[in-house]
Amino acid sequence: MRLLPIALTYFLEVARTGSVSEASTELTVAPSAISRQIAKLEAGIGVPLFVRHPRGMVPTEAGNRLLDHVRRSEAESAVLVDELRTGRGLHARTLTVACSEGFARRVVPQAIAAFRRDHDVTFHIDVVNREEATRRVLDGAADVAVTFATGPQHGVRVESAVVVPVYAIVPLAHPLTSRDSVGLAELCEHPLALPTQGQSLRDLFDIAARIENLTAHPVLVCDELSPKYEFVRCGGGIALVGGLGDVDEDAAAEGVAYVLLDNAVFRKREAQVQTMAGRTLSLAASRFTALLTSLVRAPVSGSAPRD
Repeated sequence: MRLLPIALTYFLEVARTGSVSEASTELTVAPSAISRQIAKLEAGIGVPLFVRHPRGMVPTEAGNRLLDHVRRSEAESAVLVDELRTGRGLHARTLTVACSEGFARRVVPQAIAAFRRDHDVTFHIDVVNREEATRRVLDGAADVAVTFATGPQHGVRVESAVVVPVYAIVPLAHPLTSRDSVGLAELCEHPLALPTQGQSLRDLFDIAARIENLTAHPVLVCDELSPKYEFVRCGGGIALVGGLGDVDEDAAAEGVAYVLLDNAVFRKREAQVQTMAGRTLSLAASRFTALLTSLVRAPVSGSAPRD
């Protein structure tokens, strides 16, 4: 159920889909009705909200500012409707967390388990890639996101941003297990398992390799963590992961060893806890975000990896 006025509901869907026709399909409303409402909205505000192209519509600067406002309003309306339906106030509702796979393995479930000891809240975890996690916060589909980022994020409030180290995960019998750190050049001498291009860790790896004039030919390209861990355990090669957690605990659980990758380029990658900029969070969401932020902290000596 939406509490937004019809004109803003239509505006939001056109901005999301990029065209009146697609918005019409999603809303099951005639295109002419959507166009009329958008035109009335623009006339009332006094500025164009979209740039019309033959193949779609793109929000103007004013349109983007209105879009941010509407997204916040819709997200807060969803919280209110949920609270009115349950009749139990701010302490009893469903929170949605969007996160990349590494955070979903331990950090987010640990935060949820700790939070539920004191709060009657139901959780939903969406495990998605880093861009999608941020997008879901922007769209109001998630209350909070925890993901990796390499630069400023428009429209989100970064509750916490910490640079986490990157580690090579190696088989227990590998010669590198006795080392505290390894350089990129030496790493490239071994068979590597890397994420696909477009993933932050892979992009930074490629940048660092170009800077050092290195050529790497990964023997396994995979974004999921489980296959990479099994590949390493079986002696297939070395993989890279970002660092959060406890090294001793994780090494025992995974049956691998972790060796710090010594390269400044990877310090551009941050673990971020994100919420929608300008949105007033419910009490439950605010408290959970604070707890999650406390867990996604700068790793101490002996931190273990997470991608």
